[in-house]
Amino acid sequence: MMKAAIFIAHLILAGAVLFSCESKEIEIPASITETYDSLKAMEYGADDYGMRKYVIAFLKKGPNRDLSPEKAKELQAAHLKNIGAMADAGKLALAGPFYGSGELRGLYFFNVESLEEAEALTNSDPAIQAGSLEMELKEWYGSAALMAVGDIHKTLAKIDI
Repeated sequence: MMKAAIFIAHLILAGAVLFSCESKEIEIPASITETYDSLKAMEYGADDYGMRKYVIAFLKKGPNRDLSPEKAKELQAAHLKNIGAMADAGKLALAGPFYGSGELRGLYFFNVESLEEAEALTNSDPAIQAGSLEMELKEWYGSAALMAVGDIHKTLAKIDI
């Protein structure tokens, strides 16, 4: 857990340094140019550093959590169907719940250009509409490789949720 926190801190620091530097010509080592795939970089929306902007939604417990078991199961099925639809539309790069029953329930990594677009997608979630979940949105700079996760995941899952 501590290693993950340190890694994330380094990513944030690297992003801050990148955005604070003046734009100038960068010499790219031969070892990088030998592995660089310009078509994948373009497909995944990568910048020169292999990174891109996402909007992360932090899913939190909402005020309406006292549903019957039947209603909760129905709402969860609708929530998962909405996640699948956003992923199929290319708007969701990654999503998943947290273990346990704490206030923070899960994350969405939206493939969108703005907080407003992420908010519209957030508001399409039946669990948000029902007040079972609330979301906090933040822009994030991370690896464009996240865009490949959905396709890779399809090759790993025996059961479709």
